[in-house]
Amino acid sequence: MTWNFGSINEHLEHAKHYGYDVPKNIKYDYGYFKRTRDATIERLNGIYERNWNREGIDLVKGTAKFVEPKVLEIDLMDGSGKKMVTAPHILIAVGGYPIVPDIPGAEHGITSDGFFEMEELPPKLAVVGAGYIAVELAGVMNAVGVETHMFIRGDTFLRKFDPMIQETMTKRYEATGMHLHRGYTGMKKIELLSPGKGAEKRLKLTFDDGSEMEVNELLWAIGRAPAVTKLGLKEIGVKQKESGHIIVDEFQNTSVDGIYALGDVTGQAELTPVAIAAGRQLGNRLFGPPELKSSKLSYENIPTVVFSHPEVGTSGLTEPEAIEKYGKENLKIYHTKFTDMFFSVFPAEEKEKNPTEMKLICAGPEEKVVGLHILGLGVGEMLQGFGVAMKMGATKKDFDSCVAIHPTSAEELVTLR
Repeated sequence: MTWNFGSINEHLEHAKHYGYDVPKNIKYDYGYFKRTRDATIERLNGIYERNWNREGIDLVKGTAKFVEPKVLEIDLMDGSGKKMVTAPHILIAVGGYPIVPDIPGAEHGITSDGFFEMEELPPKLAVVGAGYIAVELAGVMNAVGVETHMFIRGDTFLRKFDPMIQETMTKRYEATGMHLHRGYTGMKKIELLSPGKGAEKRLKLTFDDGSEMEVNELLWAIGRAPAVTKLGLKEIGVKQKESGHIIVDEFQNTSVDGIYALGDVTGQAELTPVAIAAGRQLGNRLFGPPELKSSKLSYENIPTVVFSHPEVGTSGLTEPEAIEKYGKENLKIYHTKFTDMFFSVFPAEEKEKNPTEMKLICAGPEEKVVGLHILGLGVGEMLQGFGVAMKMGATKKDFDSCVAIHPTSAEELVTLR
């Protein structure tokens, strides 16, 4: 919904190229949007809880910790005391939390949680981070006219993605007015000059090199950590990585029999749909019929979308990963970069700012598609079908055998030469 909020403002800007007499600087009511969004989420959460009740699931709200391998002590949220719960199977799916650096005054900034609590937008925003959360939230703010500054350590953001995605998206953000500060090494301190909301709040950032910047809000998007600190995992023998993530095998088993973990707490493909899919497979294995006793989630070729501006879609290996796995001599790379038809009526300089780009990475003599990377309008919806094809082991020949849907951007993926 928040991505849509930003995209609507972009479309209002684009409308003039289609002959619409749209006034400049149309005002928006962010407070109204926030209230509507929050009410929608609350309604959806209510549906989930009612469904649990119908299924006979007891929802206990509180903070839990292990006191024995199969016993949890829950400090009840309503303050009524503690409750002990035991079960033969216990699943840990507590997720993670955004990291805030240990810097004087860091608490004056916000994380992604605080971002969605904002009631008024800041005129000037600093975003620290280069991952998908930083890119998504900075993209929304830039799209609605907030002066947005991104601080990144390297030359590009989305560094875990294919180099094509990194380079094109970084250039695109700069072309649309995003202020990118490369070579970021850190801040010495953050000072709260004045509290408040939106324009009232003022922060002074002092960087390691002594330079300063005043902003209205600071967003930390430097990563997430597993929410395991108070669970008592060490006491019952659940093994963890140095990062705190719980170690699991391919069936989501931890080192303790009858205790399982999935989702962000394991550090495996930290995406909500991945956790849901892993949970379904685990449920099938533990409680399903005999033919499902080996159920598990494959973490290969998981389609992923970054809701940036424009969207990014990816599935499978990046080009460097494919080279490492198969050898460069065993790969064939198909690539195209073009202007989406939506932008065909735009001036040349605007077309340049809005590229659509695609890459297929194929391995072996059969040219199996092992990597697919796309960016541009609508790729979030486009990727799902191609994700199915990749899970089925599609080859370049399979892609070529599919009749193109014209005129679309997606047809480029089945006509690449």
